[in-house]
Amino acid sequence: MSKQSKQKNKPRRPAAVTPASPCPCGRDETYGECCAPFHQGHAAAPTAERLMRSRYGAFAVGDTSYLLRTWHPTTRPAGLDLEPAQRWTGLDILGTTGGSAFHTEGTVEFRAHYSLHGQADSQYEHSRFVREGGQWVYLDALPPA
Repeated sequence: MSKQSKQKNKPRRPAAVTPASPCPCGRDETYGECCAPFHQGHAAAPTAERLMRSRYGAFAVGDTSYLLRTWHPTTRPAGLDLEPAQRWTGLDILGTTGGSAFHTEGTVEFRAHYSLHGQADSQYEHSRFVREGGQWVYLDALPPA
């Protein structure tokens, strides 16, 4: 792996998000209480929804290492470059199926809001998650219905 590709995957957290900040994933907890333990590898997301929320949080704080670590090996890209000008501004969970501690598969339907170069937009996805080695990982997006 080249030095350049190592730099691409190095976690980047904007100064605006601290452990005391509201968690970007939208739960009523601080970042330090909510997604940071997942991002830092101190805990694993207990459900598919929590993994999805923590992955959204990782996009918000620029943690590409966590995004790659929680991506299923059969669909994970070799690297990930985030758009530096993109700011994630909110997450709406629209629905879930399965994905609990008692399941091996689950889906999370969501809309992720962001701004890019001052223009507000959103991304809709219906994501599939599976347990791999006892941990929830992102598999892929379901095709539009």
